[in-house]
Amino acid sequence: MPTSGESRPHIVLLPSAGMGHLVPFGRLAVALSSSHGCDVSMATAVPTVSAAESRHLEALFVAYPSVRRLDLQLAPLDESRFPGADPFFLRFEAMRRSLPSLLGPLVAGASASALVTDIALSSVVIPVARDLGLPCHVLFTASAAMLSFCAHFPAYLDANSAGSGGGMGDVDVPGVYRIPKSSIPQALHDPNHLFTQQFVANGRGLVHAAGVLVNTFDGLEPEAVAALRDGAVAAGFPPVFAVGPLRPVTFPTTDEPEGKKKDYYYMEWLDAQPARSVVYVSFGSRKALSRDQMLELAAGLEASGHRFLWVVKGAVVDKDDAEGLADLLGGEEFLDRVKPRALVTKAWVEQEAVLRHAAVGAFVSHCGWNSVTEAARSGVPVLAWPRFGDQRVNAGVVARAGLGKWVEGWSWEGEDGVVTAEEVAEKIKSVMADDDGAKKAARVRNAAEAATAEGGSSYRNLAEFVGRCRGA
Repeated sequence: MPTSGESRPHIVLLPSAGMGHLVPFGRLAVALSSSHGCDVSMATAVPTVSAAESRHLEALFVAYPSVRRLDLQLAPLDESRFPGADPFFLRFEAMRRSLPSLLGPLVAGASASALVTDIALSSVVIPVARDLGLPCHVLFTASAAMLSFCAHFPAYLDANSAGSGGGMGDVDVPGVYRIPKSSIPQALHDPNHLFTQQFVANGRGLVHAAGVLVNTFDGLEPEAVAALRDGAVAAGFPPVFAVGPLRPVTFPTTDEPEGKKKDYYYMEWLDAQPARSVVYVSFGSRKALSRDQMLELAAGLEASGHRFLWVVKGAVVDKDDAEGLADLLGGEEFLDRVKPRALVTKAWVEQEAVLRHAAVGAFVSHCGWNSVTEAARSGVPVLAWPRFGDQRVNAGVVARAGLGKWVEGWSWEGEDGVVTAEEVAEKIKSVMADDDGAKKAARVRNAAEAATAEGGSSYRNLAEFVGRCRGA
């Protein structure tokens, strides 16, 4: 908190689309406003891509009125130019094209003293902010390992001519470790992919940022954080602030008992289960499993013999997810058989609360970075099953840190093969019976708590960032 007489910097946060981006920006906004003496505004593009984003933003601004909302009305994007593109990548592109004209009036109207933008927007936002005389930091919403890959990837392309048809290989990130070809996000194997063009431009632009905040902590990714700070990854890289795991924000529940019962039925179900007896299964907000894989997962969960809470996702964008549970899972028979020991839902759950519940003993996760940091804060062992994007890199972090296990041979999006029910059941049994793994995950939790406590490394790093904004 600022001492008496110190100014309060006004920091404008500019996230991109998707819950994986909005959630950490919301957590950063609350931390800056509530614990570090800042005035904070958050700019968001409306309408959102998904209903989950809209609900999250509405709840955030109601619960934390000190965080001001700035709505961005984007210019129309001709989506026909990008046939078959991921809807979230399209939103990135629409924002990137609109922000050069929108950013000046936005920050002038807000009287901003500093700007924090999303990595997906950084290469267009940083130059505009510089012309406005405004310090611009980047919040990297994934792992430090992925940040190091992003910073090095343009140099890799330049050296290997991969961008002109030379083909993608393993990438040795200086000072960090090798990212195998099989773990590189699928889109980056195509130099003409919309996401590849965005990713490379953002990687090249990072060196011009005033600093980079990353939602991790020293104890989780020591090699990557040190290499970024020391300049081993990229010459002239700006200061790096490991500020994670960012603490979750809590939203008040309704005063109506029936509403509370409806909204938090899964917590009541967990309350009735023995300690460390439940397997929590969620593959995040961005991708849905294929029908064949979903049926194998269902059979594997049933065959494991363990209790489970499974959050099912049936479409990329939740607004398009119209099928019922029974339709997705091949009929009512499965739900009837597992009902005594399982809760299966398509509804949104407060994942942090689930993971911190004493009944949860393991987390079958796609390893989106928010999920990894929440597992780290909770000390719940992870069975990593990455599906898309940076998730194999994140799964590698999970395995190196001792937070869980990763079966590297399990397929992900775009690869042939389905992981069988037998394999799923075997690995779930293994993780649930692994007392040593549980102890390792608990040590990660202790390190996360120490980092984020007042005086801890992540707390100090965020305070240093605020000091720079105050000085600016």
